Amino acid sequence: MQRINLLYVITKLELGGAQKQLLTLIRHLDKKRFHLFLFTAKDGLLLPEALSINGLTIKKSICLERPINPLKDLLALIEIHRFIKKNNIEIVHTHSSKAGILGRLAARLAKVKIIIHAVHGWSFNDYQPRVERLFFIWLERLSARFSDKLIVASNYDRQKGLDNHIGRENKYTLIHYGIDYTEFNIREQNIRKELRIDANDLVVGMVSCFKPQKSPQDFIKLAFLVSKALPNVKFLLVGDGILHGKIEKLIHKFNLQKQVILTGWRRDIPRILSAIDIFVLTSLWEGLPIAVLEAMASNKPVISTDTGGVREVITEGKSGFLVLPGDMLKMSERLAVLLKDKNLRAEMGQNARDSLDFNFALTNMIRESKNLYEDIMRRKGVVYAN
Repeated sequence: MQRINLLYVITKLELGGAQKQLLTLIRHLDKKRFHLFLFTAKDGLLLPEALSINGLTIKKSICLERPINPLKDLLALIEIHRFIKKNNIEIVHTHSSKAGILGRLAARLAKVKIIIHAVHGWSFNDYQPRVERLFFIWLERLSARFSDKLIVASNYDRQKGLDNHIGRENKYTLIHYGIDYTEFNIREQNIRKELRIDANDLVVGMVSCFKPQKSPQDFIKLAFLVSKALPNVKFLLVGDGILHGKIEKLIHKFNLQKQVILTGWRRDIPRILSAIDIFVLTSLWEGLPIAVLEAMASNKPVISTDTGGVREVITEGKSGFLVLPGDMLKMSERLAVLLKDKNLRAEMGQNARDSLDFNFALTNMIRESKNLYEDIMRRKGVVYAN
């Protein structure tokens, strides 16, 4: 049986939810039916993991990068187009905003039979200048015209796309992020010793890239507000990024060196989550953050800004609390309630775990993705040749 040539395009294999989901999907696809290719930036924390996957051919681009650069973007477009033609790619599945636009345009120019895009949060948001926002909406509308399917992880992203006239409703398919629940069943105390946290300390944690979208400075402001009343609470911030310097300055400005722990990037997120008592997220905008789902799978109550699809998984007052983006005063009040009530933390954490049904299971994400490929292939006449 001749395999179908399937190319994934993602901007950068950083340690994020979209990247982890993509590599998980690649691992579980039938390599006897698909010849798998991946086009991505030349560096990234998850690149070694991708290189270890048997049966995956990887093209590392020197031109593809997240910041807008007209010359490099044009060269990346040409590079993707040539790669598609050279390897006779029949399906292109793009992930992330930059790769989604360049990858789909290159696929269209190369007359690829099937073009799919996974929306991990849109390329536009309410915090952009109006002209920039309208430009990205126009690009998304253009790219959607030659996309066979737009995969969203939340109903919020589907509605946001439709509200901005990006594709028709029948182009959208909802496939939730998949969580391997067994990874989050651990209860390990050694991680607290490793992080120099006392066994009896209460710990508030956040896992995120240090970039404007996630607003990690608000996490430090939250720590300052809570520490005034509860000075013994520890705040664990997991990740790194361009805002690292500003975060360190805020920690020193508020004299929080003893309260805030910066871990840098970690590959053992289940262990980290086992060490915290409450998970928070301070994002300004989101699609559906996988970090929230992982915290819920770890039986942790969640306090999050009310952004993107978070409302679809967190039930106010039952599995967590939602506050407006930037409202750290309200978040600190909600946090104080949970910090002072052990039973409420346990109840909300259990409710969070119980609310994650089969729709968010890893096996379901893989099955839905495979079924989508097979359905589009049947409709478009792409078959496995003998």
